[in-house]
Amino acid sequence: MIDIAFQEGDSKSFETLLKEHMDNPIKHFEKELVAIRTGRASTGLLDGIRVECYDQLMPLKDISTVSAPDVRLLTIQPWDKSIIVNIEKAIQNSDLGIAPVNDGTIIRLQLPQMSSARREEFVKLLGKKTEECKVSIRNVRKEFHNEVREAEKKHIVSEDFAKRLSDLLQKITDQFIDRTDAMSEKKAVELRNI
Repeated sequence: MIDIAFQEGDSKSFETLLKEHMDNPIKHFEKELVAIRTGRASTGLLDGIRVECYDQLMPLKDISTVSAPDVRLLTIQPWDKSIIVNIEKAIQNSDLGIAPVNDGTIIRLQLPQMSSARREEFVKLLGKKTEECKVSIRNVRKEFHNEVREAEKKHIVSEDFAKRLSDLLQKITDQFIDRTDAMSEKKAVELRNI
């Protein structure tokens, strides 16, 4: 539940709070986009990998240096060489589908050239992630809309001001949906053109 301090005529604080809440699905979507491979090496591909070491699961980036020295190559250099086998195992168990090459000090991940069928799979995955982001944005809109209606029922705000807030809510929702579509389209172009 969202705590909105309604004040008659003050739509700015409502708008600021709304944008803060709608930014969360966008930020999550940006992370999801990084994880979708385009055939070009990105250290973001490894962000979700957690490695079992020191009796706990730790993010890969917290225990090693990850870099992309080439368009289709990622390298992982652990700070503690004794955990290199654990890192290799975590990569093999992930859904990356890339076989790690361990030389004892550095792990190399050679990204394969993607087939057109694989690219289309990623475009479908992109569509699914885009829709999930839009649903999250609409859920934020629904929560805020319910709060506006409740404030109107309790006579905290007037009917006219509630109508203005509802219009503002829809306008901002449309902006965030358009932003999501633009990000998705840009990623789809990357997927198809590399």
